Amino acid sequence: GDTLSHSLRHITVITWNVGTAMPPNDVTSLLHLNTGETNDVDMIAIGLQEVNSKINKRLKDALFTDQWSELFMDVLSPFHFILVSTVRMQGVILLVFAKYYHLPFLQDIQTDCTRTGLGGYWGNKGGVSVRLSIFGHMVCFLNCHLPAHLEKAEQRKEDFATILHMQQFEGPVANGILDHDLVFWFGDLNFRIESLDICFVKYAIDSNVLSQLWEKDQLNIAKSTWPVLRGFQEGPLNFPPTFKFDVGTNKYDSSAKKRKPAWTDRILWKIKPPSKGLGTGGHRPSQGVLSVSQLCYCSHMEYTISDHKPVAAIFAFASKVDKPLVEIYVADEWSRPEQAVVRYKMAVGFHRSSWDWIGLYRVGVGEGALLCQTQYPSGVSGLQVMFSEEALPKGNGEYILGYYSNTSNSIAGVTEPFQVSTSKR
Repeated sequence: GDTLSHSLRHITVITWNVGTAMPPNDVTSLLHLNTGETNDVDMIAIGLQEVNSKINKRLKDALFTDQWSELFMDVLSPFHFILVSTVRMQGVILLVFAKYYHLPFLQDIQTDCTRTGLGGYWGNKGGVSVRLSIFGHMVCFLNCHLPAHLEKAEQRKEDFATILHMQQFEGPVANGILDHDLVFWFGDLNFRIESLDICFVKYAIDSNVLSQLWEKDQLNIAKSTWPVLRGFQEGPLNFPPTFKFDVGTNKYDSSAKKRKPAWTDRILWKIKPPSKGLGTGGHRPSQGVLSVSQLCYCSHMEYTISDHKPVAAIFAFASKVDKPLVEIYVADEWSRPEQAVVRYKMAVGFHRSSWDWIGLYRVGVGEGALLCQTQYPSGVSGLQVMFSEEALPKGNGEYILGYYSNTSNSIAGVTEPFQVSTSKR
């Protein structure tokens, strides 16, 4: 294909051990929403650890949700993000959001979770994952909470290896985590700083010579010695260690325990190496290796509700697929019933089913509420459908249409937002 025309896609990854705190009122800086770069971000993956698991009465609905997921949905909704997938294992939660118009390019979404810690019994530690095909690349997001304490580095390695081994997905490609084209591994990985004493660590932080601590960071040491970490990359740790703070402050632990500051909260990525051997017909596979660049890697000192600071990273990579399976055409406005006509065009090789349907969605309402759907009769070859007058929503509003494919169990095409204003009648 003509790779030059393939646009760059941006993914923000966030990890935060929230220490069982209630969410703050404002998370815009954490989500990098107020920086003017939000138009560039296509997806956001948020990994939380130590989310308070008490059921809360204040929730808007009876879904098994939590204040954190609800907060992120509320904040991201006006920016046209919808929650694509979420997985939770007690205090460990992973949320994956995308701009709604990318839905046709997000396929084969699956989740998994692995309990480690206390013989896998309590599930207070472990890993949760969401994997999906994003613009033609198989991508896996893995949020882990690994065991604490300086001397437990070996146990962290064991647990990570267990999680990689245990998690398996269905389907013809990418059954294991490391089979994906791109893996994001993040979370409270709990790695500490070896051998340096607390005075030196604090001196290095205060004097902003963080590089003096890098080679004693357990994860950095492990990257060169543990085969299981081969190929994982991480940006430079140019932000101060994110643990352990006195809650409500930016001061490191002043309690009797006096924990040594550490970079416990990390975001790494791994690109699948090109397969060895020749492609079909004796040629090298023309498919170039996926190239990923990290645009920022930072902590957010402004959040003080937890003893950890959140960490964010933004990544860019080129998409392999830019044309949806179904293209839908619609007028800019439906003000009269006879305008409610939808035409659509299918890509070659698209598996159409008589159970497919086109749905009308309200824009910017939380999860994107499905208002009505029209099933088309299987015998009809015509590629257009009409919404009946009764089916149209009353009043004015912004809507999108989505084509639901029964075969792939996902949205195969969406429109731009358009106005429905039937109240003019």
